[in-house]
Parts: sequence; C-alpha cells; structure tokens
Amino acid sequence: MSEPSSGAAGSTYASAGVDIEAGDRAVELMKEWVKKATRPEVVGGLGGFSGLFDASALKRYERPLLASATDGVGTKVDLARRMGVYDTIGRDLVGMVVDDLVVCGAEPLFMTDYICVGKVYPERVAAIVKGIAEGCVLAGCALVGGETAEHPGLLGADEFDVAGAGTGVVEADRVLGADRIRTGDAVIAMASSGLHSNGYSLVRHVLLERAGWSLDREVPELGRALGEELLEPTRIYSLDCLALTRTTEVHAFSHITGGGLANNLARVIPDGLHAVVDRSTWTPDPVFGLVGKVGSVERAELEKTLNMGVGMIAVVPEESVDVALATLADRGVDAWVSGEIVERTAGHAGAVSVIGDYAS
Repeated sequence: MSEPSSGAAGSTYASAGVDIEAGDRAVELMKEWVKKATRPEVVGGLGGFSGLFDASALKRYERPLLASATDGVGTKVDLARRMGVYDTIGRDLVGMVVDDLVVCGAEPLFMTDYICVGKVYPERVAAIVKGIAEGCVLAGCALVGGETAEHPGLLGADEFDVAGAGTGVVEADRVLGADRIRTGDAVIAMASSGLHSNGYSLVRHVLLERAGWSLDREVPELGRALGEELLEPTRIYSLDCLALTRTTEVHAFSHITGGGLANNLARVIPDGLHAVVDRSTWTPDPVFGLVGKVGSVERAELEKTLNMGVGMIAVVPEESVDVALATLADRGVDAWVSGEIVERTAGHAGAVSVIGDYAS
C-alpha cells in the first residue's frame, strides 16, 4: 500500500461528510423529549446500544403474544422538509406503527426509530424526535431508543427519511380478527384527521406538480394554507381502540392506510361473509374532494389511494354499538355506524362493497 503524499492532508470522517460531534449534540437535545415517552417497565435511559424493557410485566398474562410492526411516513417527509416543520412528522410515524399493532388487540409497549439524513442538523433531528416522543405519549407506549444515520452523497444535505418499529402484547385468547366476525355485526367508522400519511405521491403530483400550487397558498375550501392541511398529523387511535376492548365486545379492527377503506377492511373479513359500507353515512373532509377536483381523479382512484375520512374501523356485535359509540364520543373521537356484515352471496364481488354516494 502506497504512503499518502507528504503534502496532502489526510482524509477524515468529517471530510467525507459525517459530523460525529453534530450527532452527539442531536442526542443531547433529544433526551428531554425521550424522557417524556416512557413507561414504568423501561429500564435505563437513552444512550445505550439497545433499549431495555422489563418483560416481567408480562407475567400477568396467561399466554402473552408479542405483536410487532414497522412502517415509515412516505413522501410526506418531503413536505415537512419544504416547509421547515419537523416536529409533527414523528406523530405520523407513531400512528402508522401503533395502530397496526392495536388491530389485533395488542397494547403498544415500546418503539424504536430510525432517522436517516444527508447532514445532521442537531436541532432538526431533535425536533423530529420530539414529534415521535409526543406520538408515543398519545399512544401510551415508550420510546426506548433509535438510530440517526448520516448519509452524505446519498441524500442531499436537507433530505431525510424516518422509519420506526413497535412491539405490543395481547393475551392469546383475546386476539381480534376475522375469526370473531359474525353476520349482523356492525361496522363502526372512526374519523381521520385528514390524509394521515398515505397517498402523498398522488396528492403531491396533483396539487404541487400539475396544479403548481405553493404550500403557503390559502385554500378557501380548507380554511387554511395548503401546507398546514397536508402536514396535519395522523390521528393515533391505539388508546381509543383499547378503551373499546375494555368497555364492550369488539370482534375486529382495521387500520385504514394505503389501499383505502375497502382493501384494508377486506383483510379482516372471513370467507363466507361480506362487509357492506354505505358512503352516505359520512362526508369526507374537503381535502379529498379538492384532490379529486383539481386532478380530475375519479372516485374509484381516490378511494383505493386515500382514506376518504375514515382512519380506523371497528367491527362489533350489534348489541355493542351504543356502548362503543358512547366510549369513542367520551374520548373525543367522531365515530358512526357505516355498515354491516352480511352473508356473502354470488352477487358479492370480493369481501367488501362500498355503496351509495357521500353525504353532501
């Protein structure tokens, strides 16, 4: 191996674009937020090589099943970057993960995150973690650790992405799902807080690229600037869903994410049964109609891409409806009966039918 020339400065990690000191400062800045997102079972603090969670807490279960989920936020992170708003995107991340966990009835226990950046700006990374920590508090789970990676040359200095993984627990004989659903069950819809974190490739294409709208454009239909609407954080339903399982009988949940209501609800409908959902039971938020109108996007395309105003579905016995709706109302969740479960016949195509027109 040849020796470096005497006149040339030696290469360093910093000269390659990685700033270890900035990473250390980011960790210091985020510590105060991570401390807020904890549970009694968490052992130790931030800074170790792994997060520790006291599993002896699971002894109260007869047969505890661990549930795991992982997800990201998708191209919504680009809007956060453009607007310079970094402290909400973490709530989107938590919502995408924990609300997948709760579908089977699992209580979210803890999360870890992964933040990949082109260049570490400590305050920016800390703001992202702040949002994640706040989301964990809303979900009732702990943030036990994570990783920030600096990838110069692969990402631009202002570019970043986030992902996370979560773990939950559910009693084996209380797992929710398709095997519990029966004819006559009611389909209860829970309102979304807007677009959540799905379909942003379509939304960005329609509103920003084709229409050329700016993020600071005031949109009368929305009652605020376009960017504010698009960055509205994902609603986190995990504690609301767990409250339902404590107050009344629940047969299944369905988290309405990419693929829309019909495709996600179909994942929990058993063979031989069919869910009929009536559009006339709700009015989608204006942002959904706006995307359709501005982009000339057909309703079928909107519905298979966006949540159309429904972020979570609960399938409950008919006799549980009143208690379920009262429980959700007490928790500030707008919810309504949107359909029912019927026997599947030759006239039913697939597991879910969405009928009627949206209420005006």
